[in-house]
Amino acid sequence: MDVGDRHDAVAILRRVSYYRLSGYWYPFRKQAATGRHDDFYPGTRLRDVVSLYDFDARLRAATFTALAPIELAIRALLGHELGKVDPCAHLDPGKLGITAQSGAGYRCWLDRYKSGLHQSREDFVKHHHERYGGRLPVWAAVELLDWGALTYLYGFAPRGVQDEVSAACGLSAPQLTSWLKALNVVRNTCAHHGRLFNRVHTITSKRPKPGEHPDLDAATTKWNRTFGQLTLIQFLLDRLQVGRKILLPTVLKGFPSVDIVPITHLGATSDWQSTSKLWCV
Repeated sequence: MDVGDRHDAVAILRRVSYYRLSGYWYPFRKQAATGRHDDFYPGTRLRDVVSLYDFDARLRAATFTALAPIELAIRALLGHELGKVDPCAHLDPGKLGITAQSGAGYRCWLDRYKSGLHQSREDFVKHHHERYGGRLPVWAAVELLDWGALTYLYGFAPRGVQDEVSAACGLSAPQLTSWLKALNVVRNTCAHHGRLFNRVHTITSKRPKPGEHPDLDAATTKWNRTFGQLTLIQFLLDRLQVGRKILLPTVLKGFPSVDIVPITHLGATSDWQSTSKLWCV
């Protein structure tokens, strides 16, 4: 690898650990049938590796930001629909769906919820504790849930509630369940500074039948790659009418010009901007 100026290279490794940066030069290593060689492709430069590292940091930040309004919208929708069933439906498995009434999953979720409620310093929690004994209605309780806990509560909800929430997203209940699980992994990757741009995602997202959403059909990608996951985010931003759909396309336009590692490592085609109106913003 051409490391350029030695002083600059040392400064980079003081800023970013060797082990962390090695994940970004992995695709620069020669490919063989048995895996990657230790030797790099000719023309590999440290500055290109750093460009990918810096791009990935921007992509994580933008993705985390793009997911926030989706999370808030799902919270609001789920709290509203469960509130129609009962103001405290989340505390009574008998008011929830069959999944909450079998196995230990709901009990574990409830224990985590109560622990979070006890530790919360939110003003609205203090207000409800002083006035109502801390028994939060579900439309307030959802504000304490992270993405994972929200996904579980959605899974525990009665099917009618699930259908109302998923319909607002343009999806069926099983589809939205799978999307929430998949995007929770994406969110956690961003929150914990994991490598995102060339990640292979293992949780499968169920997609609508061809023809239901032409803009989703038109997105050319491998759905287990990051561009596929970002397309799910673009779709939800569009259907829920929240957030800024320009955020992710703007970051992707800044993918560094590196011949050895093109944007296809993201799972996108070279003409990704013109494949679907989800990306033509």
